[in-house]
Amino acid sequence: MENAPSLTVESDWFDVVLHFTSRALECAGVVAIVVGAVIAILASMKVLRTTGDQPASYHALRLGLGRSILLGLELLVAADIIGTIAVQPTLQNVLILALIVVIRTFLSISLTVEIEGRWPWQISGQKGGVSDD
Repeated sequence: MENAPSLTVESDWFDVVLHFTSRALECAGVVAIVVGAVIAILASMKVLRTTGDQPASYHALRLGLGRSILLGLELLVAADIIGTIAVQPTLQNVLILALIVVIRTFLSISLTVEIEGRWPWQISGQKGGVSDD
């Protein structure tokens, strides 16, 4: 019976580490989005100031924002997986995680199409949709 408290302490310690890891990834995802947005705004302003081309400035802003959101989403999905599966693996939490991952995957695919003009599974040179021929 002496081993039982030791296992509980180790288990509690591991749960705490996983909880903080999940929280750290959530914070990193938010930071990636916020810092990326600030960098995108600054880059857009630089393009506008140096070239005076508003459409190019707008495109630079959308591209930078899209990339930072994609990075943030990836980190947030990782945090959700650790938080749900490793910390609280109940059926309800797993189903909620599945819904979150589906929604975030849809957002990631949509953003990739918006930013790069192609489906994520296409080679970089290919364009999706109907050709102009």
